[in-house]
Amino acid sequence: MPADLNGWNNNKKEKFEPPKFEPPKFLKNGGNAIIVVLIVLFFLFMFKPWVIINEGEVGILSTTGKFSPKPLYPGMHFYIPLVQKVIVVDTKVHMITYKRNQELGSMPDRYGTIKVYPAINVLDARGLPIQVELSVSYRLDPSKAAYVMKTYGKNWEDKIINPIVRDVVRNVIGKYPAEEIPVKRNEIAAKIENAIREELNKIPNKPIIFESFQLRDIILPQNIKRQIERVQIAKQEAERAKYEVLKAQQIAQKEAAIAQGKANAAKIEAQGKAEAKLIEAKAQAKANELISKSLTTELLKLKQIEIQGKFNEALKQNPNAKVFLLPGGVTPNIWMNVENEKKAISSGK
Repeated sequence: MPADLNGWNNNKKEKFEPPKFEPPKFLKNGGNAIIVVLIVLFFLFMFKPWVIINEGEVGILSTTGKFSPKPLYPGMHFYIPLVQKVIVVDTKVHMITYKRNQELGSMPDRYGTIKVYPAINVLDARGLPIQVELSVSYRLDPSKAAYVMKTYGKNWEDKIINPIVRDVVRNVIGKYPAEEIPVKRNEIAAKIENAIREELNKIPNKPIIFESFQLRDIILPQNIKRQIERVQIAKQEAERAKYEVLKAQQIAQKEAAIAQGKANAAKIEAQGKAEAKLIEAKAQAKANELISKSLTTELLKLKQIEIQGKFNEALKQNPNAKVFLLPGGVTPNIWMNVENEKKAISSGK
């Protein structure tokens, strides 16, 4: 046989041994610790024993089914999986809106803070059906979140807010006749708001903070609406007639005032003229009185001398002048013929 075959036969008889696996060097030195870390990280991501509480929320830590009274405020919190869990509760402002059936679902509820319910059916003081639309805003007291979850559960709004609002609305509006409700709307809204606030304050520990209330609409029966419209139309007509009468009275008073003013003006003018004439007459009388007092005997003699001088001058110029003497010592009048024309010269000129 060839030598190589003999060698192969000899090797065939030897035992076959597979190559040995050699772990990496980093596993040779502390490899067990790394494996433990990897296992821990795996379980952390599997069970996620932490929770992040956002603003407007609180967390309630439950340990084997028992709630911790102290809430977990915004931030990162750790807990023990399988033994503990955290219930996140929303403490932002929530709203319940009561609307008519045809409008349900029209309001978006993106963050879960708005709930829409059908309008509240109410009977007025005479038993007539009325529908009421309103909105109520409220929020959960963060420090009382554990108490609310323990007592009422996650649907605490349906167990607290909704029943209280419906009972208050029925009790308040049920005391009014339907015809008075539109007129006393503000009064009714104030009573409903105050009653809701009082009922919420009666709850143990006062876990609900009341924010606001809005009375949106009151739907009356059609016959009541028509009756109210007729009454309003009658009132408007009465107010219009009253306004027309008042306007006519004002116009008449204005015209009477104008006429009275004109009469007073004419009276004042006549009185002024009469007083002016009276003053003038008194002045003339006073002047005459002064003149008569000033006519002394010497003054009259002087006046006669002056007239006599004028008389003489006139006779010189016209010898044919005629002289007329009036009785009582009155100053004579002289008529002169100048070129067949008569001129009267007063003795006082």
